[in-house]
Amino acid sequence: MEKFRLGELFCGPGGIACGAMRATSGDGQFGIEHAWANDYDEDTCETYRSNICPDAPGTVYHEDVRNLDISLLGPIDAFAYGFPCNSFSNVGEHEGLKNEKFGQLYWYGIKVLKQYRPKWFIAENVSGIQSAGSGDFRIILQDMRDVGYKLTVNLYKAEQYGIPQTRHRVIIVGIRDDIPVEFRVPDPAQYANVDISARTALSDILVSSPNNEVRKLSKKVVERLSLIRPGENVWQAEKRLGEDFPEHLKIHTKTKISQIYRKLDPDKPAYTVTAAGGGGTFMYHWTNRELTNRERARIQTFPDNYKFVGQYSSVRKQIGMAVPCKLSEIVVTAVLNSFAGVEYPWTEANIKE
Repeated sequence: MEKFRLGELFCGPGGIACGAMRATSGDGQFGIEHAWANDYDEDTCETYRSNICPDAPGTVYHEDVRNLDISLLGPIDAFAYGFPCNSFSNVGEHEGLKNEKFGQLYWYGIKVLKQYRPKWFIAENVSGIQSAGSGDFRIILQDMRDVGYKLTVNLYKAEQYGIPQTRHRVIIVGIRDDIPVEFRVPDPAQYANVDISARTALSDILVSSPNNEVRKLSKKVVERLSLIRPGENVWQAEKRLGEDFPEHLKIHTKTKISQIYRKLDPDKPAYTVTAAGGGGTFMYHWTNRELTNRERARIQTFPDNYKFVGQYSSVRKQIGMAVPCKLSEIVVTAVLNSFAGVEYPWTEANIKE
């Protein structure tokens, strides 16, 4: 089997790599192997090392990408980067490229493409990137084309691909423009009969699984959760109960974010696992408790033996940052099939420029 050497910037805890390394072309001709990776967070890098490349820990660089010497990373055939979404998220400031701290970080991926000329790459970001700034998304895409790549841009809805979570992400697949390979978006219709309910996703987790500790909640939070129905958030419960909703359990904030004290509906896919957020945004089980980190990892389709390094809050953040492993596997498998000339069900890209 020929294996594409994969390099990553902003690698997170390894969602893309975990899925990619499980991917093979339908004829067994192509697969993926790890080459190097980078992230600015120490715990995240240690999680990646422990699970993706335990025999080559020195290939994961704990470094702010702005200080990273890209020229020393080494040759690659494939490249992946989920450049930071802080400037593009609908929840954030939506400043786009004007945000010097985060908005320009995509450019370091362009530097990798120029330096190493991998045969293909994937780049991932939040759906809000399409409307951030004034034409920022087009600028990013044009920069990718200008360094020699033909692009397929698609908004992937994870729940349509057999993943138990409503997570919508733009994924850009680039094939080097001197290579006669065309990528097609894998057709989600083939996953239509997969059970993606939260009940199924969270079933059969062993108590002894790593990162599966249950956080103790305050009496007040438990009392509040007891008034919220599965699938509801605190605002919906308050509206439904009216004057019967106790005053001391109400949340007084200027912005009514939909995920505040929102419970999973066991018969539907989970809502989006997030990395940031204060009290009330931690995701809640329909049985009046916070989800464990292992349950969050299940929703993100990490295998149960994937152990995250760090304190509870660090692990929660890592999981929320990640690309679902299964979505990575699906997209990378389609890339490998494209190179192998293996037919697979596909659909037209849904983002037209």
